[in-house]
Amino acid sequence: MSLADGGAPPESAESEWVDWTGDTLALLRALRAPHRRSRAGQIGYTVYVGMMIVLAWGGMFSIGAFANASMGTDYTAHGAQLLAALPAGVCALSLGLILVVARDALWRGPVVAPRATVDWLLAQPLRPGPVLRPWFWTSCAVALVPGMLAAAASGVALGLMDRTGFLPAFGWALGGGVCVPLLATCCAVAVERYERVARFVRRATPVVAVLVLLLAAQSALAWNGHRSTPLERVEMWSGPWGWPALVGLTPTTAAVPGGWAALVPLVLLTAVAMVLAYRAAAYIPLSSLRHRARTAAGVAAALRTAELRSARMVMAQSDQRARRVRLRIPPPTRPWLAVPWRDLTALLRAPSRLGRAVLFSAPALLLAPAAVAASGVDRLLITACSVSFGYLAAAQLAEPARVEADDPRRAGWSPYPYGELMLRHAVVPALASVGLGAVGAAVAVLAGAGAAVWLAPLVALPLTAAAMVNACRGPSRQELMYSPTGMGSMGPFIFLAWYAAGPVTLVPALALVFGLGRGPSAPLAVSWCLVFAAVLLYWAYQRALTLSGRHRPKD
Repeated sequence: MSLADGGAPPESAESEWVDWTGDTLALLRALRAPHRRSRAGQIGYTVYVGMMIVLAWGGMFSIGAFANASMGTDYTAHGAQLLAALPAGVCALSLGLILVVARDALWRGPVVAPRATVDWLLAQPLRPGPVLRPWFWTSCAVALVPGMLAAAASGVALGLMDRTGFLPAFGWALGGGVCVPLLATCCAVAVERYERVARFVRRATPVVAVLVLLLAAQSALAWNGHRSTPLERVEMWSGPWGWPALVGLTPTTAAVPGGWAALVPLVLLTAVAMVLAYRAAAYIPLSSLRHRARTAAGVAAALRTAELRSARMVMAQSDQRARRVRLRIPPPTRPWLAVPWRDLTALLRAPSRLGRAVLFSAPALLLAPAAVAASGVDRLLITACSVSFGYLAAAQLAEPARVEADDPRRAGWSPYPYGELMLRHAVVPALASVGLGAVGAAVAVLAGAGAAVWLAPLVALPLTAAAMVNACRGPSRQELMYSPTGMGSMGPFIFLAWYAAGPVTLVPALALVFGLGRGPSAPLAVSWCLVFAAVLLYWAYQRALTLSGRHRPKD
C-alpha cells in the first residue's frame, strides 16, 4: 500500500524513510498564515451574519411567543396534530438526510481537500491522515449546524404547542440533532472510501427515496387524523432514523414507554461510526480524492458564474461509475414522431428524472387538499407551494429541450424551424406530466382527498409550458446582474426574473386563480389553464426564435 493511500513505508526502506509530515505541514501553515487569517475573517463574518439572522428572525420570534404564552396566549390548538405527525416526520427527515449526504459523497464527499493539496501535497511521501482528517472534522462541524437548528425549532414548537418547556424539549431533541448528522457524515466517508458502498448507495437510492416519500405522506395523513400507532412504533424502533423520534417525544404527552432508552444505542452507534470514519478518512484512495476535488472545483466555478445548469451537468458527469440504462424502443414509422421518439428514449434511459418528477409531484398533490381546506392568505401560500412543487416535477421531464437549447446548432438535423422544433419537444413532457397528475389524483382520491385534485392533470399543461419557457432561455446572461437601474442594485432581481421567467410568471398567476376566494369553478379553471398554457407556449416559441437568431452565423 502506498503512502498516498494511507499506508506505511515498506520494511526494506524503513531505515531510509524519514517522516517529514509534521515539518511539512508546519511549514505550510507558516507560509499560508496570511491567507488563513483572511479566510478565518471571511468565515467568521459569515458565521456572524448567520447567527444574527437566526437570532433576529428565529430567536426574537420565539422569545416573543414564549412571553405571550406566559401571559395566557394559547398555542396548543395544533399540538395534538404535531405530536401525531412527528413520528413518521422525524423518520422521513432522518432517513432523507442520510440519503442526501450519502448521495453528495458520490461526487464531492465530506473529505474534500483543495486541488493543490490533492494534486501536489498528497502525491509526496507524507502520511495522508494528518492532511485529510481535519477536513473530516470540518464536515462534522458543518453538519451539526442544521441539526442544532432543527433541535431548537423542535424545542420551540413542542414548548409552545405541547407546553413541554423549551429546555426539556430542546435537550431531548438535541440527541437526534447531533447524532443523525454525524451518522450521515460517517456514511458519506464510507461511500468515499469504499467503492462497493458507493455502488450500494446508487442502487438503494430509488428504494430509500420512495420510503422517505411514503413516510412524508404518512406524516401528512397523521396530521389530518389518519394514523397507525403500531406502524409508527415499528418505524421508530427500526433503526437510527427512528430513534431520534423516540427520544424527542420523551418529555411530551405522547411519550412512548421506554423510548428514552433509544438514546443509548443512538449515542453508541454514533460513537462507533465516528471512530471508524476517523480511521477510514486516512485511507481514501488518491484517485477518488482527485476526482472529487476536480468535480467540486468545476461545480464551484459554475456557481460563481450563475451557471446552475452547468453545475448540474458537472455533477452528473462526475458519477462515471453509475449504471447506464440502455433501453430501446422501436423507431417511429412516421416522420412527425421522430422528436417525441428521441425525447421518450432519453427519458427511459434516465429513469432518475422520472423518479424525481414523482418525488416532486407527491408534495404538490399532498398540499392541494390542504389548500382547498384553507382560506385567506394561508390558501394563497399553500397553493403557491403546491404549484411550485408541480413545476419542479414538470421541469425534470424537459431535459431534452434544455439540451437542444444549449447549442441551437445541434438542430441542424431537423427539417423543422427551430421554434417549431422546440414546441415539439413539449409533447413528451406534457403527456408524462398529465399521466403523473392523473395517477397521483387517483391515489389522492382513494386516500380521501376531494374531487378538486382531479384538476392536477389539467394544471400539468401550463406547468409544462412554463418549463419550456425556461428551457428556451439559452446560456446564462451574467450581464443582467449589472443592469443599471434608477432603483438601486436591481441587477440580481432582473437576472432572477430572466433565469426563472417561467415559474416566476406562472406560480403567482395560478396561486391567484386557484387561491383567491374559494377558487374558480371547474369550467373556468379549465379555461384558465388552457389560456396560461397557450400564452406560455407562445412565449417559449418567441424565446426559441430569439435564441436561434443569436446563434445564426453571419454572412
